[in-house]
Amino acid sequence: MIPPLSSLQAFEAIARRRSFSLAAAELHLTPSAVSHQVARLEELLGVRLFERSTRGVDITPAGQSYLQRVAGALGAINSATDDLRQGVQDTLYVHSSPSFASLWLMPRISRFAARHPGISLVLSASHLHSDFQVGQMDIDIRYGVPHWPNLQVEPVFTERITPLASPAFIERNHVRTPADLLEVPLIQSTISVVQWPEWFARYGRKQQPERFALRFDRAMMTLDAAVQGLGVALESTTIAEGHIESGRLRPVFSGDMSLEVKAHFAVYPDRHTSRPEVVNFLAWLREEASHGKPATRRRK
Repeated sequence: MIPPLSSLQAFEAIARRRSFSLAAAELHLTPSAVSHQVARLEELLGVRLFERSTRGVDITPAGQSYLQRVAGALGAINSATDDLRQGVQDTLYVHSSPSFASLWLMPRISRFAARHPGISLVLSASHLHSDFQVGQMDIDIRYGVPHWPNLQVEPVFTERITPLASPAFIERNHVRTPADLLEVPLIQSTISVVQWPEWFARYGRKQQPERFALRFDRAMMTLDAAVQGLGVALESTTIAEGHIESGRLRPVFSGDMSLEVKAHFAVYPDRHTSRPEVVNFLAWLREEASHGKPATRRRK
């Protein structure tokens, strides 16, 4: 049984605002009416969604889990309604990991818009994977080790992971060999599929760093720190290509001291493969990954 939409809207608004009165004002209802809607939903589900106290409203673990699914479904309904009202029919929803979206996808997106002016692209980015069961996202570009059953998983490109630093940092610290890295600040990207110990095991003659000067959970922050001269980052030359082409970063070593990986994947359900918008985006993505440079840096 699908709960009444009014109860789901009340639940989502209270969870987001952490207040019955604020949710009631947003929904143009009385606090009592909102409370009744949530009580009806809790009775139907057989679980408690909120804990009420003199300090306010706290969502329960069960409520938080339910919210993650319900909020996406309500967002999909809202987006579909807006598209229909505005006469938009060819909408494509793409979700991406944040660093890929900012550093690789956005510098190229103008070429997709120019090639497919009839497609309305909606792009979002977060570290959470899209839940295709709620039906809003068409394609999810994920980072990590692929283990996503019952979905189509297509690698975007092969990338090389190597130490990167600003030219001034390299010269100032006289970094010439892997052993020299043990004497300078190293920056760790905590979610990277390739970590410093793995790189040192290949190129550092089994030497290992004892500590890291800085740690970040996003490639974009790791690269920004390296641009600022705060240390050496172990990152993808593909994701960092904008920084490298501008001269803000460069590989620390002239030889190929990199590890090759496939870590970015276009993920989508089988049922989406028949949508023309999905087909066009995937074809464009493959073309860009094979030879395209960022539009803002392409030279004639």
